[in-house]
Amino acid sequence: MRNFVSVYIVYALIVFNLSHTFAQSKEEQTVFNLSKKKFNWQVNKQLDSLDAILDERALYIHSNGWAETKQEALDNLQSGKLVYKNIEIKEANVRLYSGTAIVTGKGSFSGTVNGTDFDIELSYTEVYVQKKNKWLLVSRHANRMP
Repeated sequence: MRNFVSVYIVYALIVFNLSHTFAQSKEEQTVFNLSKKKFNWQVNKQLDSLDAILDERALYIHSNGWAETKQEALDNLQSGKLVYKNIEIKEANVRLYSGTAIVTGKGSFSGTVNGTDFDIELSYTEVYVQKKNKWLLVSRHANRMP
């Protein structure tokens, strides 16, 4: 009986997660996937890919209050001032508003800043704007989780 209950719970969780994914519109899924790719590009230092999705006036605000422009964010990744070793997103949701998408999420982030290791849990908000049929990240802000 215990095995049946365990299997049922796992099944229910899978169905719930799939229904949440399928409930998203095509545009919401596009932005969700772009946000997910962005984190991979940061870890893998794929600067050309990041450059293509960051708006020229993008502002990237870290959990310690450090704010970077688009160029500063790219330069800091390239120079090794900021190195992401691992980013694991645990939760993310997308909301659309007439050409604007807001992504809110939570995740584990590890890496180094100026050679000092960090391993933190963050909540974050990303704002994407659609320009010429392309989604661009215009703002990102993160907070430490308690």
